[in-house]
Amino acid sequence: MNANEELADKAVGHAVDLAAYSNEVVRRMIALLNRSDARLFSELTQALERMTPATFSVQRLEDLLISVRQLNAQAYAQIGEEMSSEVRRLVEYEAGYQLALFNAAIPPQVIASVGVAEVNVAQVYAAALSRPFQGRLLREWAGSVEAGRMTRIRDTVRQGFIEQMTTDQIVRKIRGTKAKGYSDGIIEIDRRQAEAVVRTAISHTAGFTRDRFYEGNTDLIKAVQWVSTLDTRTSEPCRIRDNLRYQPVDHRPIGHAVPWLGGPGRLHWNCRSSSVPITKSWRELGLNIDDFSPTTRASMDGQVAADMSYADWIKKQPASRQDQILGADRGKLLRDGGLTLDKFYNDKGVYLTLDELRKRDAAAFRRAGV
Repeated sequence: MNANEELADKAVGHAVDLAAYSNEVVRRMIALLNRSDARLFSELTQALERMTPATFSVQRLEDLLISVRQLNAQAYAQIGEEMSSEVRRLVEYEAGYQLALFNAAIPPQVIASVGVAEVNVAQVYAAALSRPFQGRLLREWAGSVEAGRMTRIRDTVRQGFIEQMTTDQIVRKIRGTKAKGYSDGIIEIDRRQAEAVVRTAISHTAGFTRDRFYEGNTDLIKAVQWVSTLDTRTSEPCRIRDNLRYQPVDHRPIGHAVPWLGGPGRLHWNCRSSSVPITKSWRELGLNIDDFSPTTRASMDGQVAADMSYADWIKKQPASRQDQILGADRGKLLRDGGLTLDKFYNDKGVYLTLDELRKRDAAAFRRAGV
């Protein structure tokens, strides 16, 4: 495996790990929001019980909702602070990962001749926070989601009094019902938006940090290749860019006319695409071939890894890695049950449960011993 092949292989695995990390951050942020909501709805219930239809007015409602508004603002302020800290940690991790990856993939003799530049974490962090994603800065998104949620709460309360709903009915309409995991409340849209902001902020930060690392190492890197997570959920804008190459600094297309736009991980909400650098050959680096061993020359021959989808990549991974990503049962279904990765999704790109998979192909479960 030459340097470019190793970098490509590691890029897919790193994208998988970043997705798992994103899931964990989302879980923590939603848990924070849930803890705040317990207090918020208690306060909302008390506020509504202090007002009767006879005493209802817009101004009185605004006065009663002051404490609810404060709790809502505090929750999103805390999420904003947590995400700012998370972004700092991610920049530091991603910068260190790219440096370690290059030091491992590029032969030591080449590194000694050309060098690998580190990025300044503090500068990249500041730049990442000052760079809008999907039109707004991170702190602006937190404020926007918070304001939108409070507006929905206020408007639902107003409508509830007009329709002479009870306090419990109004609260259930806003929060949802326990039987449905509170997913049927009108603020569920804000929960989904908060999740999208978290995921997009992470992919934006990781992609931004990679770009700065590539820009600092153009002595070694001649191009950047777009890598899309090719499963049934891959968006069309990412699918058409998969494996296309761009200049490492200004991102001009190489051999095609498809624009870079926001770049991998930043093209749209919840973008999961990534990128991989393509290194120069020893000739392009201006190195003397006689100074290097045959192994080093082969490693830096400039050959680019063959196009590889996520499905191709995961089939080549050891069982332990497959189980880590897919879960033990799905790992067995992939290895021994004869199922391909696309069979884990329905025609709309929704991940099927094991029970749904069993109904579709019970024979695969028997073959896998699951």
